[in-house]
Amino acid sequence: MLVILGFATVILLLAAVMSKKMSPTAALIAVPVVTGVIASFFIEDGAGTVNVGANIKALSSYITGSGGMGSVAATGVMFIFSILFFGVLTDAGTFRPIISGILNIIGCDPVKITIGTAVLAMIVHLDGSGAVTFLICIPALLPLYDALQMKRTTLATVVAMAAGVMNIMPWGGPTIRAAAAMGVDVMVLFGPLIAPVLIGLAAVLFFAFLLGSSEKKRLGSNSAEISCTEEPLTEETAALLRPDRFRINILLIIAAIAALLFSGFAPASVFMIAFVLAMIINYPDPAMQTQRVNAHAKEALMMASVLFAAGAFTGIMKGTGMISAMAGALVAVIPQSLGHYFPVITGVVAMPSSLLFDPDSFYYGVLPVLSATAESFGISGISIARAAVLGQMTTGFPVSPLTASTFLLTGLAGVDLGEHQKKTIPLSFALTLIMLAAALIFGAVEL
Repeated sequence: MLVILGFATVILLLAAVMSKKMSPTAALIAVPVVTGVIASFFIEDGAGTVNVGANIKALSSYITGSGGMGSVAATGVMFIFSILFFGVLTDAGTFRPIISGILNIIGCDPVKITIGTAVLAMIVHLDGSGAVTFLICIPALLPLYDALQMKRTTLATVVAMAAGVMNIMPWGGPTIRAAAAMGVDVMVLFGPLIAPVLIGLAAVLFFAFLLGSSEKKRLGSNSAEISCTEEPLTEETAALLRPDRFRINILLIIAAIAALLFSGFAPASVFMIAFVLAMIINYPDPAMQTQRVNAHAKEALMMASVLFAAGAFTGIMKGTGMISAMAGALVAVIPQSLGHYFPVITGVVAMPSSLLFDPDSFYYGVLPVLSATAESFGISGISIARAAVLGQMTTGFPVSPLTASTFLLTGLAGVDLGEHQKKTIPLSFALTLIMLAAALIFGAVEL
C-alpha cells in the first residue's frame, strides 16, 4: 500500500502544480499530508502492529525533523537574505552598468545571450554547488533578460541544463554518492564518462542555441541583432540609484561569492552579513532600510514558504517509508527477460527518478539493489552506476521538488515551478538520453 501511496503522492503533486490547480506551497503540504494520514493505517511498528494514532502523531515530527524542514532550514535562511541582498543591490543600480557592458559586447542577440548563459553556468558550477550557481548566475543575468523582454523561463532552463550536466563531475554529490555506494574510487566511476559528459555539454549549448533562436523569433526580428534599450527609470527608481557606490558594491558581490566558494562559512551566514553591509553602504538611513526590506520581503517570504513546504513533503515521504517502498517496487517490476538491457533501463529512468527519490535514498538505497540485480544477469554493477549518474539528481536535480536548489532557482528567476518543469524536463531528459547513447558507444556503459 505504501508503494501505491508513494507514487500517487508524486503524481498528484506534479499534476496539481503543473496544471496550476494548486500553488506549489499548498500542493507540497496538502498532498503528502493527506497520503501520509492514509499511510498511517498501514505502517507497522517493530512488533508488527499498526498504531494509527501514533503514526498520525509522528507526521508532525516527519515534517519538522531533520529529514523534513530541518534539512532545508539553513537554505531557507540563505534564500531570504540572498533575495534581500541582491534586491538592495538592484535598487542601487549596481547591475545597470554591467548590463550595458554586456550589451555592448554581445549586442542584444538572444542566441548569443542564451549560449553565454550556458557557458557562464558551466563555469560557475565547477564547484559542484547548485545553490551557488543559481545565486551567482540568476541575479546577474535576470536584469538583462528583462531588459530584452526574454522569457525568464528560458533563463531558468538554460542555467538548469548547464548545472545539471556539470553536476556529474567527480566532486559532484551524485557521483560521489554513487562511488561510495559501489565501494570504488570516484575516478574509476567517472573516468569513462568524460567523453559522454563533454557531448552532453555540447548538447546544452545546442539546446541553448535553439532556445535563443526561439526567443529571437518570438521577439519578431530576422536581423542579426535586435534593437534594445534599457527600461526608462521612474522618478522613484531613480531616487534609489547609488552610482557613486558601484565599485564598493561590486567588491561586496565578489567578496560574498568568494566567501561562498572558499571560506567554508555557511551560505546563510554569508548572505546575512552581506545583506547588512549592502544596506548600510547604500541606504544608511533606518527609515530607508525599512522601506527596502518591505519592498523585497513579499517575494522572499513567498519563496521561502515554498522551500519549507518542500521540506515537509520530503520529510513525510521519507518518514512514512513511502520512498523506501517505491525503491523496492521499481526493482521488483523488471522482468528477467529485460535483464540484458538493465543498464539502458537504468539510464532511461535515471532522470525521471529525480522526481521520486532524493539523492541519498537513490544512491544508498536503490542503486545497490539495482547493481546487485544487474550482476545476477552478468552485467557489471559499475555500468549501472554510470548510467544512473547520467540523470539521477544530475540533469534531474534542477527540476526535482525534492531538492531545495530547484526552489532557489525558480524563486530567484521569479518563475512558476510548473512552468519551469514543463519547459525544462523534456530538455533535461533529452540530455540524459544523449549522454547515455554516447556512454554506450564509448563503452562507459556496457550491456
